[in-house]
Amino acid sequence: MTDPEVGARIARWRRRRGLSQVALAGLVGRSESWLSQVERGLRHVDSLAVLRDLSRVLRVDLEMLAPSPMATPRGSNGPAHPVLEQALLAPPIADSTAATPAAAPVTTTEVSAMHLAYQDARYGDVLTALPTISVQLAGTGDPRLLAAGWAVVAKMLTKTGSWDLALLAADRAREAAYRSGDRADLGMAAFQVVCALLPTSRAAIGEDLATRTAHHLTPDNARDSGGVDAADDAAVRSVAGALWLIAAIAAARRSDTDAAADRLDRAHHLAQAVGRDANLRWTAFGPTNVALHRVTVAAELGDAPAAITAAHRLDPSRFPAPLRGRRVQAGLDLAWAYTCRRRDADAVLALLEVERAAPDATRHNVYARSTISTLLGRARGSTGGHIRGLATRNHVTL
Repeated sequence: MTDPEVGARIARWRRRRGLSQVALAGLVGRSESWLSQVERGLRHVDSLAVLRDLSRVLRVDLEMLAPSPMATPRGSNGPAHPVLEQALLAPPIADSTAATPAAAPVTTTEVSAMHLAYQDARYGDVLTALPTISVQLAGTGDPRLLAAGWAVVAKMLTKTGSWDLALLAADRAREAAYRSGDRADLGMAAFQVVCALLPTSRAAIGEDLATRTAHHLTPDNARDSGGVDAADDAAVRSVAGALWLIAAIAAARRSDTDAAADRLDRAHHLAQAVGRDANLRWTAFGPTNVALHRVTVAAELGDAPAAITAAHRLDPSRFPAPLRGRRVQAGLDLAWAYTCRRRDADAVLALLEVERAAPDATRHNVYARSTISTLLGRARGSTGGHIRGLATRNHVTL
């Protein structure tokens, strides 16, 4: 990488994560002197693979370390799909004289099926359906259905790293939610905007939106009760809880331990108010989701031992079906934590468990692929055969 600011960015994020040069260098298989020279601008990061490893360990997007055309290889910002891009960037103009009939509007059943497939970590199925659904949404007049439809499009695009397109889809969900006037819909749409912003250089905007929206839905002076009296109390609480959880992740990425803990606590109170592992507005919010997020927050803080401890406290028998995707994410965070501790055999086992539960997760999750790549570079002995097989099946190379 030839960007002279890369070293300064690496140093800044390393300090935010509370890592020494010795620790960070060891985690990416380099020497302390090498990292010191990189941070002082005396030498360049000599391969994209190493820069990926640094971004994975520091828990930041690759663009945050090297925001230049060289930093992101072709296709790394999500799948290029002409029909989907056309639907989002240049939607068709209604024309009553056109010979070709407009696409039939999407149905509630189809949107629900998309959300369920996403939550079941069947990402391939969702990706296949996205272009058609996106075109069909253009012919839909129901704002609540539009909000739910664009929300699931944004979810999948965020998952695959297409953050620019995800932000467009999330903004359309928010526009529809404003038209519907439903508070839970507005919160759901804001949540998708936040998810699309957090992996980018606009993370601070996303974090601010998450906290402001959560406060609006559940004011501090009504924290335990949720602060709402309408019939959809549980839906509003669920969306607010999801916002506090994503805000906790955002705080962890800034290494703000206190803010992350406070936001997890707020989410915990709301989960207790909901009283069960519900799936209102497709949030899968409840006590189990909060527990799963504790693994991710620990990982985002760079605290591998805490992530491992939080993961071991989980009870898989209590995971409801809509939490498969979040359970998979916790498994990937656990694999990351094991990788940081150089417990490569345990990391491979965690990845294999994720692959068994949801094969699409290892194929389409950018962080999963990065962890596999790191383990592949260190592969040896009996573990090497398993990680090489995992890499081959998921088309991961060094």
